[in-house]
Amino acid sequence: MRNTSIFTLLVLLLPAIAIAQKIDNLSSIRDIKNTNYFRFHYDNDYFAASDKNYTQGYSFELATPFFKNNPANYLFLKPKEVETRYGLAIEHIGFTPGRYDLPEIQVGDRPFAAAIFLKSFVIATDSINKSRFTSSFNLGIIGPAAYGGEMQIGIHEATGNKTPRGWGNQIKNDLVMNYEVGYEKQLLQYKDLFSIQAQANTKIGTLFTNASMGFNSMIGIINSPFSSAEKRNGFQLYAYVQPILNVIGYDATLQGGLFHRSSPYTVDSRNLERLNTQFNYGIVLKTKTLYLEYTRSIISKEFDTGETAKWGGIRIGFTI
Repeated sequence: MRNTSIFTLLVLLLPAIAIAQKIDNLSSIRDIKNTNYFRFHYDNDYFAASDKNYTQGYSFELATPFFKNNPANYLFLKPKEVETRYGLAIEHIGFTPGRYDLPEIQVGDRPFAAAIFLKSFVIATDSINKSRFTSSFNLGIIGPAAYGGEMQIGIHEATGNKTPRGWGNQIKNDLVMNYEVGYEKQLLQYKDLFSIQAQANTKIGTLFTNASMGFNSMIGIINSPFSSAEKRNGFQLYAYVQPILNVIGYDATLQGGLFHRSSPYTVDSRNLERLNTQFNYGIVLKTKTLYLEYTRSIISKEFDTGETAKWGGIRIGFTI
């Protein structure tokens, strides 16, 4: 008990560190306690009255026992005697500099970049030890083949906003291949009203390479994501906070791909901010069959001449 209390205090007082990523559907704060579900997620900096840096992202996520036969599962560490969920997701992310309406390279700002990839994932929950282990493998492409420019131009034309004109300078086509593992441990839960979780993650690959640890907290009407799927509440409504510190090794959306080194413009590795802080918060509504979420995020500058970035997102899901 004493060790748990000391660790809890350290997590609260020390800077939190968590995985550097824009779309995170594997965290316990977004748990859907069912082996069969579908969820759609959409990010846009419009929610934060901005239009630069991480400008848009979306994902289509499907979990079903059918994916237990996915060959990619051989890459994952799966603890025994735990509840395991298997899934696939398609994710797309896009980035622009502040003056996206100019055709010239914006030296000192972020390059245009877009990536799309297929994600295989496994979520293993230990309801006895109140812990959660996640693994994922991403395979896709960064560059014009991700059609980030066409998507943003189409949206801006449909909404009457300024036309993006700098996508000709985007990061060139390259391979996306990433592997991620994550671990969460529940530190405290007070009835079905409040909980706090410690977390640790690492990600390595051609798109993002980083490693970290941190915490998240939920308050409201909750059902512990570390309990058995048989013990789920019919209704949940809670707010969450997730302060994190990202430790950056490699970021292809800034530095370009590992194999194609002829992009028109990239940020030099010496100019990356190896540490940046991020704060995520939101509200979630769940029933036995429905999942709704509104989320907001803010991240400190990711390179030395960059700026703080903000965005928001919505998630809509349902059990199958």
